[in-house]
Amino acid sequence: MEFDFLPKLPKSNLDDRTFQDLVDECVLRIPRYCPEWTNYNPGDPGITLVELFAWLTDQMLVRFNQVPRRNFIVFLEMLGIRLQAATPAHTELTFYLSADLPSTYEIPTGTEVATVRMENEEAIVFSTREPLRIGIPRISHFLTAETADLVPQVLRDRLSNLWSQQPDGSWQGQEQFIFNEHPQPGNCFYFVFEPEQEIAGNVLALKLRGEAATSTGINPDFPPRRWEAWDGLAWQPVLLAESDDGTRGFSFSNTGQNALNRLEEADIVLHLPLQWSAAHFSTYRGRWLRCIYVPPEDTQAGYSRSPQLVGVSVRSIGGTVPADQCTRIQDELLGNSDGTPGQTFQLQSTSILPRNPDEHIIAIPPGGLPEVWQEVSDFADSTAQDRHYTLDSTTGQIQFGPLVREPAELRDRVQWRSRIQTGTHSPLQVADRSIVQQLMEQQYGAVPARGAQIRMTAYRTGGGLKGNVQRGTLRIPKTAVPYVDRVVNHKSALNGADAESLENAVIRIPRILRTRDRAVTPEDFETLTLQAGRGAVARVHCLKPTLSSTPGTVNLLVVPQANTEQIERGEGLDPSQFRLAQPLREQILAYLDERRLLGVQVQLQEPDYVGVFVQAEVGLAPEYSNPQAQQILLSQLQVALYRFLNPLTGGVEGQGWPFGSPVYTSDIVSLLQKMPGVRHLGSVLLFELRQEDGQWQRSLAPGGIVQPSPWGLICSWADRLLRSGHAISLIR
Repeated sequence: MEFDFLPKLPKSNLDDRTFQDLVDECVLRIPRYCPEWTNYNPGDPGITLVELFAWLTDQMLVRFNQVPRRNFIVFLEMLGIRLQAATPAHTELTFYLSADLPSTYEIPTGTEVATVRMENEEAIVFSTREPLRIGIPRISHFLTAETADLVPQVLRDRLSNLWSQQPDGSWQGQEQFIFNEHPQPGNCFYFVFEPEQEIAGNVLALKLRGEAATSTGINPDFPPRRWEAWDGLAWQPVLLAESDDGTRGFSFSNTGQNALNRLEEADIVLHLPLQWSAAHFSTYRGRWLRCIYVPPEDTQAGYSRSPQLVGVSVRSIGGTVPADQCTRIQDELLGNSDGTPGQTFQLQSTSILPRNPDEHIIAIPPGGLPEVWQEVSDFADSTAQDRHYTLDSTTGQIQFGPLVREPAELRDRVQWRSRIQTGTHSPLQVADRSIVQQLMEQQYGAVPARGAQIRMTAYRTGGGLKGNVQRGTLRIPKTAVPYVDRVVNHKSALNGADAESLENAVIRIPRILRTRDRAVTPEDFETLTLQAGRGAVARVHCLKPTLSSTPGTVNLLVVPQANTEQIERGEGLDPSQFRLAQPLREQILAYLDERRLLGVQVQLQEPDYVGVFVQAEVGLAPEYSNPQAQQILLSQLQVALYRFLNPLTGGVEGQGWPFGSPVYTSDIVSLLQKMPGVRHLGSVLLFELRQEDGQWQRSLAPGGIVQPSPWGLICSWADRLLRSGHAISLIR
């Protein structure tokens, strides 16, 4: 195994004989061992055999002069280095109930949902991380306000003396304006829910009743309103798609009910945030949900008059819960202990995920009570009484405490045994020898009693880039759950990473030795952040402090790992693939918190992603006149552009686009000219996509330069609605 990127140190050649040296040596020995053999010509069968065995010996010497891969890994382990196991992807699973339930319903932790199993690909399984409680929501207040403030202050109660609560929990009464009589952008209304009910993360069906086909002046297909919920820090959008609004912007147009009925009702399906805590605004306390009249887009019309409601009711039809790409295995029997130190056991699975508190080993001695054993990273601090074990997350191997003997102990033991058998030692001397022998050996960690049954209570296996599945792909329940009609992931799975390779570990070791597990310099924070991510972090950049920076704060730009298969398919990676999921954020902060200096605060940020899309005219060489060959070349050009303009694989060196580095038209020209089959180029234009108020805005790059901010990164992806795909046309 050769690492060309490591510094070259002098290496001793343990055996420098070559193939010809071995042949010559054998020929010189022929007269001594076989004098009758006199024909040494290359055509002689004996010489052929000599050359064959010389070649075999030469191959063994080549291996003899190399350090085997297994030994290299042992050297890393002696330094305390272990290959990092695969990291699971994270997403959110939404369960929809088949019927309304009269009481709170709970979906347990560990409920498994998988992708569709393909002919040549196994299904990818995700498990819920925590229990999902689907509660019974109740509205306590219906409030309106002139402006949509971050913290509502001036509110008007619409329920008092006008609406009454029905036995089923719904509210009905006189017609109520939800906005001002002459609506203005910023008008909003609030539904406040009772705080006692556990409905965080629930999917609510808000049934509104109003006048049929109300003439409000809006386009029902694109109503100018936004639904939000307060998560304790900010207002989060909760309407996933316009099709979830059965009222069509409170116009009740084409709801499918009897046209002769003046009043109609329809559901609005809202997906509440996972963190939906109770808050106290003005004189009202509860869980807050609001709808804002936003300025109409482009040429769309706004509300000419305020919609009116005569009733409202709510019910939970499902819920959302975080999930990880893993499979949980429970109560696995490992075998019986033979009572010897350092014994090992093998789990049935590999790629073991970090253990939870309830995942450990149970040893049941013969006729004894079960014993709980604790996992440790090593046995350095373990005594002979500590019930400790180690677990290799990559291989799934479990080891109990070893017995370490002094080098001269075995030889000394043989000598003492010989003297005891010959009777040259007295019983007192033998007792003294036992004490000396105990001092010459050290047990690190206890050993399960002989015959004890070893069981693993539970563990989780999984992880890898394959877990970064697209939204809508997790829909096959692997665990039977009553009352669940369907399940789906509305968000793509993120932050999954494969197990660390030996080559990556070799690159990581010098950084670890420099930082020594303490974050002081910017390089220390970057190295430890990569280490904290356990493969889920692809890149990290520590921002330089500026005059406006908060003293004592370290700002880190984190780019999570993503599945690059979409690049090879000519689709690129959109910025949503690089979101820093909350579990990974918490994992990194917890790791750095133990290693930062006292008083230093760490803030994790996502880079400011800027989309770049190319429109180019390419002239092909004459041999590419075949339409099929042209199509193949066009696909290669698309892939090359998506690979070049990417946070993970982009840039000249292919290690990711540099932070804050601009894109010039000359960069694209240089890339395309290197492609085989490209004879000349016509016009090359750059377009940029920047996010403004949560919306991507496409424009022509001024001067043919796309300049991101100092904390910005370039990326490119194909989106039909944004017209963001690279457009390459062939010219002659």
